[in-house]
Amino acid sequence: MSEQKNTFTLEENFSRLEEIIEKMEADDISLEEAFAAYSTGMAVLKECNEQIDRVEKKVLKLSEQGVLEEF
Repeated sequence: MSEQKNTFTLEENFSRLEEIIEKMEADDISLEEAFAAYSTGMAVLKECNEQIDRVEKKVLKLSEQGVLEEF
C-alpha cells in the first residue's frame, strides 16, 4: 500500500499556514485545539521547507559559454 501525500503548491501551503496562525490567535481557542493547530502548522512548515529545497536544487545558472546548467 503506497502512502499518498496531499499535494499543495508552495503558495497554497503559505495560505494554509496563515489560516492556522489566525486560528491560533483566536481568543476562544482551547489548549487542545491550539496544540492540534500547532502540530498541523509544523507539518505544513516542513512541507514548505522540502518544497523550497527542491526548487533550490533546480536553480539554473548561466555558464560562461551561455549554456544553462543545473546549479
